[in-house]
Amino acid sequence: MNYLAHAYCSFREPGWLVGNMISDYVKGKKQYDYPPAIHTGIRLHRLIDTFTDSHAAVQEAKSVFRPHYRLYAGAFVDVSFDYFVANDPRCFADAAALESFAQFTYQTLQDHHAVLPEKFQGMLYYMRLQNWLYHYRSLWGMEKSFGGVVRRSQHLTDSATGFALFQENLPLLQACYNAFSADLWPMLEQWRLTQIQDSDDSSLQ
Repeated sequence: MNYLAHAYCSFREPGWLVGNMISDYVKGKKQYDYPPAIHTGIRLHRLIDTFTDSHAAVQEAKSVFRPHYRLYAGAFVDVSFDYFVANDPRCFADAAALESFAQFTYQTLQDHHAVLPEKFQGMLYYMRLQNWLYHYRSLWGMEKSFGGVVRRSQHLTDSATGFALFQENLPLLQACYNAFSADLWPMLEQWRLTQIQDSDDSSLQ
């Protein structure tokens, strides 16, 4: 799952959202340096990643990109799934709803700027300036996002092939996303309810 999906899976809880978005930039025991809500978001991100990596539909989606990109296939699937999240009416009723959520996400992250890892701070500037989260909705935005995968990698030089594979295999990738999300959303809702229950239990002690 990529930036939009992780943001959406944070249930609009500011601390969870921040932790979910910065998790890849927080190594080892540094996760315990953050306030409880952000630490919970970091753990949520890692739960989502573990669930994603082990899901059969995600493995099938990787087969689209693996012959050309090998170990980077998962990165292209992550970006591809953000396209489907952005266009999923269960997540966002229309383009305006997606834009509103994107702005909420940027502002929440900006409000917590002081605790963001330095590398993430730099990326957030461009994420907001170029409105990455909203542009996952369009093919134009996806082409740019695939280019970003290549720029951030150490060994890739070609994003055009990935974008072509994405376009050629849209029905298959959509089916993989549908199967994956059908399992992901209930799992996350159960996780959310567990957090609420644990919080209620703590308040009674």
